Amino acid sequence: MPIMKIPFLLLFFLWEAESHTASRPNIILVMADDLGIGDPGCYGNKTLRTPNIDRLASGGVKLTQHLAASPLCTPSRAAFMTGRYPVRSGMASWSRTGVFLFTASSGGLPTNEITFAKLLKDQGYSTALIGKWHLGMSCHSKTDFCHHPLHHGFNYFYGISLTNLRDCKPGEGSVFTTGFKRLVFIPLQIIGVTLLTFAALNCLGLLRVPLGIFFSLLFLAALILTLFLGFLHYFRPLNCFMMRNYEIIQQPMSYDNLTQRLTVEAAQFIQRNTETPFLLVLSYLHVHTALFSSKDFAGKSKHGVYGDAVEEMDWSVGQILNLLDELRLANDTLIYFTSDQGAHVEEVSSKGEIHGGSNGIYKGGKANNWEGGIRVPGILRWPRVIQAGQKIDEPTSNMDIFPTVAKLAGAPLPEDRIIDGRDLMPLLEGKSQHSDHEFLFHYCNAYLNAVRWHPQNSTSIWKAFFFTPNFNPVGSNGCFATHVCFCFGSYVTHHDPPLLFDISKDPRERNPLTPATEPRFYEILKVIQEAADRHTQTLPEVPNQFSWDNFLWKPWLQLCCPSSGLSCQCDREKQDKRLSH
Repeated sequence: MPIMKIPFLLLFFLWEAESHTASRPNIILVMADDLGIGDPGCYGNKTLRTPNIDRLASGGVKLTQHLAASPLCTPSRAAFMTGRYPVRSGMASWSRTGVFLFTASSGGLPTNEITFAKLLKDQGYSTALIGKWHLGMSCHSKTDFCHHPLHHGFNYFYGISLTNLRDCKPGEGSVFTTGFKRLVFIPLQIIGVTLLTFAALNCLGLLRVPLGIFFSLLFLAALILTLFLGFLHYFRPLNCFMMRNYEIIQQPMSYDNLTQRLTVEAAQFIQRNTETPFLLVLSYLHVHTALFSSKDFAGKSKHGVYGDAVEEMDWSVGQILNLLDELRLANDTLIYFTSDQGAHVEEVSSKGEIHGGSNGIYKGGKANNWEGGIRVPGILRWPRVIQAGQKIDEPTSNMDIFPTVAKLAGAPLPEDRIIDGRDLMPLLEGKSQHSDHEFLFHYCNAYLNAVRWHPQNSTSIWKAFFFTPNFNPVGSNGCFATHVCFCFGSYVTHHDPPLLFDISKDPRERNPLTPATEPRFYEILKVIQEAADRHTQTLPEVPNQFSWDNFLWKPWLQLCCPSSGLSCQCDREKQDKRLSH
């Protein structure tokens, strides 16, 4: 080979290597829980300190109309993982409860669903989920782990299988208060009144009541009380635990330095994979209640315990950004930051403290499809490819991450199913100025609630509501009497014709349009209805993962620490820490 050709060959191979790196970046997907779009500084907050999230935004693209596919945790995360509306996989509920509340439920992300983790793992990526899963655990036995992250494409899992709940932290109240009232307190009151009435009638000689009835009522009251006390005692250890892969390592979980532990696990995973492409999903427990923060952040913000939690999460984001800089991986890493849905505006503690975040100028919040419930932070940074300092106002979805990362990893999209997400890279790279989503469908659980239409060659963004939640108290910004808004029956108001807004001119959704204010009113609604009809025709019947059979607790699916007996308590985190010292 002539000597002169060697430098050209070296340049060619170097160019090939750089091109391959740019097309197959490391990928870090960061998801907050219940963070409002009005919380980060880069989205307008002037009092919460989020310098690291802001640094991420200034170094990349800020999406200002980024939308969760559902305003609730479980269905939103199912859509995020699969790039598909959750109703397609049965991960949207037809009942009041739209998320899993027990680790020993048999419902979860079906085994035939394909996550982006599966696609990237098949392309040689090392994959990890650190933090919250909330997409189920087992199907038929406690060891089949059919819904577990490791069965959905992740090589490594460290975190919680369910979600952070008030019941997981002593002294923070319960999400079951309404259930306790209906199933425990009211029945006990009825039994008590009945016993007193029978006793009085018996004493007065007006009615002879057999002793068996008294004993039966007392037994029933004792049974209800025993079950209630057992639930209070066992719910926390049975549902609030930390896992590493398939093993329980802390039961019940401790909140001590929990964000720090998640951050260390994420950092160690990155350090283990500096020579191979990796996918890291860092799914924070912040800022879902129960709120928590370490001593370094407690009492430091201007927004109480909620602000402390946000600022601790921001610190964690900064640790990951700093590590990427130290390892010289920043230029070859795509980072995405978002929230699974809007802030939970009804979260107020028993002491009257506001434990929910800010949705900025937008109406509503978590569990409803007003903009405050679905418009979430959306930040992407990839220094080698994406120009810094951009702001994109086009409608995008958290489902878009699936086809985006699949294409970047060189993975073909599945051809045997509909993928509702769209590749974001043409928008991010400036090759397209218009979203690929002409229509987006907003579901309240499994009910089609609203449709968004962004016509080609138009600045208008029409949004039509088929029904809206009944806020209570009337005139408030949420459903405070029920803690979240529900999707059917007396909890909603149906609209015929649908309630129509132009989001581009009325993002606060305060002024519904009429035939008098919008000449094309009926024409717009006709196009939207036709799109909704076409969409619903693409929905096959699938098993309902939230059926009562799938949703309820099953003792044979319950996970406990090995050798912990009936207590279901252990702390291998503390034991491992002691051994390391």
